[in-house]
Amino acid sequence: INANEVILALENRNKFIRTSSVLYFFVSLHARNFPSSNTRKGSFLLKKDKEMAEQKKKVKTILISQPKPEGKSPYANLEKKHKVKIDFRPFMHVEEITAMEFKEQRISILNHDAVIFTSKNAMDHYFGMMEKLRLRVPDFTKYFCVSEAIAHYLQNFITYRKRKVFTGEQTLASLIPIMQKHKESKFMFPCSDVLKKQMNKSLEESGLDYTKAQMYKVACSDLSDLSDVKYDVLVFFSPTGIKSLLENFPEFKQDETRLAVFGPTTIKSVEDNGLRVDIAAPNKKAPSMSMALDQYIKEANKRKR
Repeated sequence: INANEVILALENRNKFIRTSSVLYFFVSLHARNFPSSNTRKGSFLLKKDKEMAEQKKKVKTILISQPKPEGKSPYANLEKKHKVKIDFRPFMHVEEITAMEFKEQRISILNHDAVIFTSKNAMDHYFGMMEKLRLRVPDFTKYFCVSEAIAHYLQNFITYRKRKVFTGEQTLASLIPIMQKHKESKFMFPCSDVLKKQMNKSLEESGLDYTKAQMYKVACSDLSDLSDVKYDVLVFFSPTGIKSLLENFPEFKQDETRLAVFGPTTIKSVEDNGLRVDIAAPNKKAPSMSMALDQYIKEANKRKR
């Protein structure tokens, strides 16, 4: 190999090294300034977690939009466990309808040999309407109640006979298979004006002969005395509760107030009105509102290190 060939080989090697360095340097800058999709995803999740942590501010006060429950209540345990203040205030109230208003529905109570009860209110107004119309409750009437508590409440109105009383497991859906064993019966479903307008899919598909009869109406309560009172969490169980909130406080701004909401129809009402659902029940981990609140408070009130 002569000297010229050696010099040419050295020049080519140096040229290759310089080119490689420039290329490597360019790639390094590219990677630094344009993060990968995983990096971007991680940053987004960290930002979202931070926002959620900021929303979960400590809970000290809770207002439940229902009357205070009688006897033992899971909310009393919640109050004691987390050292929070829980108040109860009905956001709506029930009003009776007149005999004339009932007659306008053109429904004959005595043409029905079975009655469906989903609440004590419905039972109160059913037997109240019987008195207004001066009707006697037939002995053959069968009663289908969504819970044991409602079934026992019947003793205030009739001589309780177990063979005439049937109970479900807290829901109307659980009662339907029992009712289907009495397909020959004609069912009356006493309810409010709100419930009468709502379609119940499981009842519609049951094949049962039933009539919804409005026995009372639901009205928004006056909440003007709460205008200057602030709560960390407001708890709702029905769309009428949301309606009452916005009728009483048309300029309501949620801001840091958390809304705890039970049931899909109530959740829809919250979202339709442009509000935020912070605590939703039932869910897989929390089948009841008290359990959902317990889990949320535990997370929100834990000490930050």
